Amino acid sequence: MKAVALVASGDARVVDIAEPQGAPGDVLLKVEMIGLCGTDLNSYRGRNPLVTYPRVIGHEIAATVLRGTPTCPEGTHVTVSPYTSCGQCASCRRGRYNACQNNQTFGVQRDGALTELLSVPESRLYPSTLPLRALSLVEPLTVGVHAVARGRVTSSDTVAVFGCGGVGLGAIAGAAGRGARTVAIDVDDAKLETARLAGATDLIHSGREDFRARLRELNEGRGPDVIIEAIGLPETFRAAVEEVAFTGRVVYIGYAKEPVAYETKLFVQKELDILGSRNAQPEDFREVISLLESGKFPTEKAISAVITMEDVPRMLAEWSNAPAGITKILVQVSA
Repeated sequence: MKAVALVASGDARVVDIAEPQGAPGDVLLKVEMIGLCGTDLNSYRGRNPLVTYPRVIGHEIAATVLRGTPTCPEGTHVTVSPYTSCGQCASCRRGRYNACQNNQTFGVQRDGALTELLSVPESRLYPSTLPLRALSLVEPLTVGVHAVARGRVTSSDTVAVFGCGGVGLGAIAGAAGRGARTVAIDVDDAKLETARLAGATDLIHSGREDFRARLRELNEGRGPDVIIEAIGLPETFRAAVEEVAFTGRVVYIGYAKEPVAYETKLFVQKELDILGSRNAQPEDFREVISLLESGKFPTEKAISAVITMEDVPRMLAEWSNAPAGITKILVQVSA
């Protein structure tokens, strides 16, 4: 069967691989659509420290059950949690399986879902009546929603989100869903408009205006109560600490691709909560599916392009050369 693999950094190809055998009790899926995200792009560029080559990519999944179970029968549309958990590490023992020390995510530490068939445990499936396009957006949005939960966002908070890609949009929708004043920051007008439709109350185009000055105007000059970083740049890592309010919360989703130098006195002077956020929990998947089913998220606006498997190598190269304008690429796997 066909799959898309990264043979090496900068070298993506459509390849033939064996059909999945699956473990006893697994559900066999026909993969319908796969979303490509910044993780896939970084793996293509050789900037993902967790990936090894060759690697079949793809972890944002919309699929149809081919061989199911009584509770998840044939024909059911599902999305899939692409993570694993060992059950024994410190994170798992605390019930935070999303941060499992031995996690293997599809398309990163293990071969992914950008292929025709997939076999997974039923416990990883989330059935829904959503259209396939929307189902393929669930996983990246859950990562942003999980960051909102990590930041303990409430309706009394002002929340600023750096980055309006798929994950950032999840954070924006999640914060807005909790009633927070939500500030979206990006350098692309189209992404900012999508963020507005997702619930952002304030927009900052950081390429045209001084985002620091704007942020400092919030909350009567106090700055945002919560800042969520969903880009992964040293300058936005630092800006989050510098611009968040005293006793505020900073949540990091993105990986900075180089070391970040901080003025650490701000950690203490402001008595900050500085939090990492990784992957998502089952409740995050359920929250996002409910959000999408409500029609309150601009699904079509969040999709930049729909391509075929054969188009993926070309699109990854184009995306690598001009990443700023892309929010979400969907790959139509099944005809």
